[in-house]
Amino acid sequence: MTGEHPIPNAHGPFDITVDGRPIPVEPGQTIGAAMIAAGLRSWRTTRFAGRPRGLFCGIGVCFDCLVTVDGTTSLRACLVVARAGDEVTTS
Repeated sequence: MTGEHPIPNAHGPFDITVDGRPIPVEPGQTIGAAMIAAGLRSWRTTRFAGRPRGLFCGIGVCFDCLVTVDGTTSLRACLVVARAGDEVTTS
């Protein structure tokens, strides 16, 4: 088989950065899954009540897990597969 492996960075664990903090990631893991595995349970708050939000549905329906990745805003962390060197910021 030739070409790129279907799972990015499939050759071993790597790190991404979340708000300046390195977070370990397994190949094929989403940013949301990596954040949960690292102990981050909430990373934004609701607009009006200020209630904490993080990964809720895990399938991209609820939009509670929004993050900024490498300058691209409003991405659902539960759907974005992490890549080595990703810079993630939360609100």
